[in-house]
Amino acid sequence: MFTKNPFDPAAMSDNVKEQAQQIWLAGLGAFAKAQEDGTKAFEKLVSDGITMQRKVHTTAEEKLAEATQKATQAAHTLSERATGQWGKLEGIFEERVAKALHGLGLPSASEMKALHGRVAALEAQLGAKTKAAAKSTAKPAAKAAAKPAAKKAPAKKVAKK
Repeated sequence: MFTKNPFDPAAMSDNVKEQAQQIWLAGLGAFAKAQEDGTKAFEKLVSDGITMQRKVHTTAEEKLAEATQKATQAAHTLSERATGQWGKLEGIFEERVAKALHGLGLPSASEMKALHGRVAALEAQLGAKTKAAAKSTAKPAAKAAAKPAAKKAPAKKVAKK
């Protein structure tokens, strides 16, 4: 029985060549498998990316809507507060102006309104009295003017011969 010497250089060369060939073929097989699986993996990654983008877009829209709503509420609250403060400031200003005018002896708005009402009432009374006086003086004058027109002029007598 003759066995090959594992340390024989000629046998080693053939063995190394055979192993190198197998490694090369395994590498080509791995490359082919990776290329085939790589296309599938790439398509899967694209699909996953589209799904993720939709989720991110939806979440961003929700957060934007939420932020817009909060900003709108904050603006409304500030507006209400500002309006209330302006109302208070306006009231204080009106009070101080009224005090200053009163100190100068000028009548207030309510006093002026009451005064206008009294003047209007007096004008109405005066107008009624003036109309009544005009009617009472107009009737005798109308009667006096109507009487001479009612008298007939004497007829002319024609002389007969």
